[in-house]
Amino acid sequence: MQMKNFMIDQNLKELTEHRTVVLPVACYETTINQNIHGYIQLHWHDEIQFVLILKGEAIFQINEDNLIVRQGDGIFINSGCLHMAKDKNESGCVYICLNVSPHFILPQELYTTYVIPYIKATNLPYLYIDPNEPWGKNILDALLKINQCIQQKSPYFEIDITMHLTLIWKSLIINGFQLEYDQMEMIKNHRIKQMLNWIYLHYTEKITLDDIARAGQLSRSECCRYFKRMLKITPLNYVMDYRIQKSLVLLQQSETNVTEVAYKVGFNSTSYFIERFRKAMNMTPLAYKKLTTQTPNSVVGANLLK
Repeated sequence: MQMKNFMIDQNLKELTEHRTVVLPVACYETTINQNIHGYIQLHWHDEIQFVLILKGEAIFQINEDNLIVRQGDGIFINSGCLHMAKDKNESGCVYICLNVSPHFILPQELYTTYVIPYIKATNLPYLYIDPNEPWGKNILDALLKINQCIQQKSPYFEIDITMHLTLIWKSLIINGFQLEYDQMEMIKNHRIKQMLNWIYLHYTEKITLDDIARAGQLSRSECCRYFKRMLKITPLNYVMDYRIQKSLVLLQQSETNVTEVAYKVGFNSTSYFIERFRKAMNMTPLAYKKLTTQTPNSVVGANLLK
């Protein structure tokens, strides 16, 4: 099932309930450029995530790192880590995405020993899964089998899923990672989420650098360093790009016009909105509106939040 859009709360936490009817597990086949924004926007969730690229290639940003993942490759993304994904070189990237509640990976008696240390480690926000390594191949093969179980729903498929999940987790942890728990890293992740949360609550208002820095309990210079390091963009440019991102949904509504949208997303000038939109999307808001309202199934890729 393709998820073309998903809701996130003011903390960037994804609100989608990742589960089958009875299990806290969900598996999606996703074409990146079919998302309403043209890419998978920045978000996080409590579930751990496993990704297998079926076609093309993608750039994943996980916390402050960028990772290029190609057909046949996989990634593990840890619980609570900010991440987003963009198609690379218009490759038509398609991937399988498995989201699992950490509490469901192993029986409760094993959870404290074999799960908590890994989801709490600050040096394991993600892990590249190499299909040429035996442990990596085991994980990706099991991921495909879980996807097949959910699609086919054969008798006792829930039991089969739990068996494959156990194999996946064992294959992940037998690598013998030297786990670290850096308090400063935990604080940094918390502060960037605080600042992003503040932006998402106030993007329709006038926003200054002082406002954003105050939300993260940082100085102006430290605030800028956080955004440059983790998001590769300045705080105020992030605000502008986020406003453009929010405008995409509004422009696809037939009853709205460009000026109304500009003011709804926090611009106090229609001409400046058009200028920023053209720079981000390589077309005017009106052209985007005509394109998406006339051909609602088409998706125009966004070039935001690099």
